[in-house]
Amino acid sequence: MATAQLTAVRGDREKGFDKTFQTGRWARELEMDSSDMIVVDRLNSRYRGHQVLYDVSLTIPGSQVTVIMGVSGCGKTTLLRHLVGLKRTDPGRIFIEGEDLGSFDGRQLEDYRRRVGILFQSGALFNSMTVAENIAVPLKVHTRLADETIRLMALIKLNMVGLSDFCDFMPSQLSGGMKKRAGMARALAMDPEILFVDEPSSGLDPITAAGLDRLILDLREALGMTIVVVTHELESAFQIADQIIVMDQGRLLASGTPEAIRANTDERVVQFLQRRADSGQTGIENYLSSLLG
Repeated sequence: MATAQLTAVRGDREKGFDKTFQTGRWARELEMDSSDMIVVDRLNSRYRGHQVLYDVSLTIPGSQVTVIMGVSGCGKTTLLRHLVGLKRTDPGRIFIEGEDLGSFDGRQLEDYRRRVGILFQSGALFNSMTVAENIAVPLKVHTRLADETIRLMALIKLNMVGLSDFCDFMPSQLSGGMKKRAGMARALAMDPEILFVDEPSSGLDPITAAGLDRLILDLREALGMTIVVVTHELESAFQIADQIIVMDQGRLLASGTPEAIRANTDERVVQFLQRRADSGQTGIENYLSSLLG
């Protein structure tokens, strides 16, 4: 069977080594930059017999914020599920720092998931636990640390997201924005290399959403982690992104810096940006109207 030679960079990212992966009918030489945290190669995906993703290929640089955009149903959430390892490629390939995610066995996949943090759209907090207890869950499951150490680490993460004073509150006592921040703290509990964020602005007013955008930028600056954000909010995307990926009907429509996306002359990209800009302006106007009574 044909093989592809990949040079991966792991550990201190200064010592290079070669890995050989079986590629089957996708065999070809992949040029991977050492700064690429994630490389997606011709990814396809089906759900209940329907094609959802079509030959999606992209790269996600390390230590940057990559935003995946598109209207509802464009395939961005499905792509996120593949990147997290919740859904297997069929067909196509995903490489994480040069390692083929599709070749991972159960233990390797579990190890990979420990290396990533996920902020779900709803925050996904356990209602029967305090905020601090929620943040402690990954530490209790994946480590053998003493309870006192786990609580201290949970408080450190809550302090990072501005919720240290709410550690003993129940989720029902938090606002929507605070629940998102608590979810972020839990996603950071295991000090992940990659943070995946699903629709962070969903259900939030513009001011609260802007605060969450600033938090994402602060985390990138302070921790140097790779952050992948799925959103349909145009203003948020251009505020936080180093790279923007635009999807449409399961296909990659455009990718590049925010400046490159704004300058893109593809009619589909132009129309998408205009629709999202109009929608965002309407949302702001409605919010201001509600404040003014």
